[in-house]
Amino acid sequence: MNGTSSTAVHGIPHQFNVSAAISALSSKGVLLPVAGAVFSLIFFLLPFISSPKVDAPIVGYRSVFELTLLLRLRFLFGAKDIIRNGYSKYKNVIFYVRRIDIDVAVVPTKYLDELRLLPISKLSSLHALVANLVGEYTYISRILESNQHVRVLQTHLQGNLEKFLGWAEEELNDIFETTVPNSTEWQEVDIQDLQRTIVSRIMSRVFLGYPTCRNKEWLHLCLAFTVNVFATSFALRMFPPFLHSFIARLLPSRYWIRRNLDKAEKLIVQLIDHHAERAAQKAHDPGMHREDEIASLLDWMIENAQGNEAEPQKLAARQLILTLASVHTTSMALAHALFDLCAHPEYMVPLREELLDVLQQPGGLCKRNLEQLHKMESFLAESQRLNPPVLLTPQRQVMQQICLSDGTILPQGTRIAFASAAIAMDPIINPSPEQFDGYRSLHKHQHDLEHGIKVNKHAMAVPDKERLVFGHGKQACPGRFFAVNEMKMILARFLVGYEFKFPEGKERPRNFFLEEYIVPDPRAKLMMRNRKM
Repeated sequence: MNGTSSTAVHGIPHQFNVSAAISALSSKGVLLPVAGAVFSLIFFLLPFISSPKVDAPIVGYRSVFELTLLLRLRFLFGAKDIIRNGYSKYKNVIFYVRRIDIDVAVVPTKYLDELRLLPISKLSSLHALVANLVGEYTYISRILESNQHVRVLQTHLQGNLEKFLGWAEEELNDIFETTVPNSTEWQEVDIQDLQRTIVSRIMSRVFLGYPTCRNKEWLHLCLAFTVNVFATSFALRMFPPFLHSFIARLLPSRYWIRRNLDKAEKLIVQLIDHHAERAAQKAHDPGMHREDEIASLLDWMIENAQGNEAEPQKLAARQLILTLASVHTTSMALAHALFDLCAHPEYMVPLREELLDVLQQPGGLCKRNLEQLHKMESFLAESQRLNPPVLLTPQRQVMQQICLSDGTILPQGTRIAFASAAIAMDPIINPSPEQFDGYRSLHKHQHDLEHGIKVNKHAMAVPDKERLVFGHGKQACPGRFFAVNEMKMILARFLVGYEFKFPEGKERPRNFFLEEYIVPDPRAKLMMRNRKM
């Protein structure tokens, strides 16, 4: 859902908690045997890895003598430089990058306007997501069975944003009373873990309602499912598809995915029964308010299910996949924002003053007031520009051959993507791109207003060719408006009530790269204390 997640894949961002998953790969006995097997087998398996389908240059080779194997392995941890160099050299033409499992065609933004209007039957972000997560073996392929997740987000979440933000604020109030440290003395906090806890509670309130949002077993499933999915998919992507069925049997993480789904199904059955009880109550009491009947997105999904969509097994899988998409991208964005606030403390007072001015208006952290936090939104956008969750987004799978307006052919089966992170660092688009400018988006908007342009294309949730974190076109993330407001709401509570700084001798943590995915250092901590008002 965000971006925060966030890059959207037909309503499901395809990035996730890579830092936690990297730890899982090691702790669950996956990383070392997989690494050893890759180095020993990949020489013999290269012919089975997909080769370019479009006549386009391949970037990243250090010399004409470098083995393709070495390039694919370098992409594991050096994707940032490979993609950026490719973008600098081939900004207006298609070029290829080579992951271990697939060659990805990086497409220039000049094609966005014609590609964004294509139907899913021709160009699918959802199929790209399933392929990235090796959905056949991680059960993510269940999301292909229907578009229920898109319908619920577009129809119910966006249409009732004010109500869901109200529920989010209620849950946030309880979280800050019961979970967030409240000492006036400085203490070291794992801010990334804290943000995951906060966001998982809020999204569970929206997806499943109260009191399930405080069910410890469900909250554990929200985090464990993502870790297990990534551990499994990353391990499998090291091998050609014909070996997946064999390798999958050896992965403990895949067994735990199945356990996660079984436990989720038991919880969902209870919620379905509870929904049926309330429906029966409404039948006997026609005056029952609809708010008492539709208390979560799950309720809407049950009531508006088509075919077998309301089966507990399918609802459980879809709920966990929605959680995978929304919790980790948003929590990472918030952690990055707090790291950037500590690295650039000059923004704390202006952001806090703007917030306190807005909070004097009726409604608290309602949608109307959140939309007035222009400095905060600009700061969040800049933090995400420099620390996006993924380097290549949006990604799409070509389902049917596409002929572009200039005659370029995208054959069926081609994986395409856009160099979103490199675009955001283009000095023509963003002058002094390496410099952190928390008011960059705000200044762009003010410049447009001075020239009579009233549409705020620089708003964080508005997809734009220069800012592709939430995707673009028909398949842009339908949950992006909630995600942006959710981030503002959470950051506002921290700004009003707390002070932050890096631990003694520490500075802004560096990011880690695993293929096109970016994560903050999972070991990074912050010092925080309650403000002495």
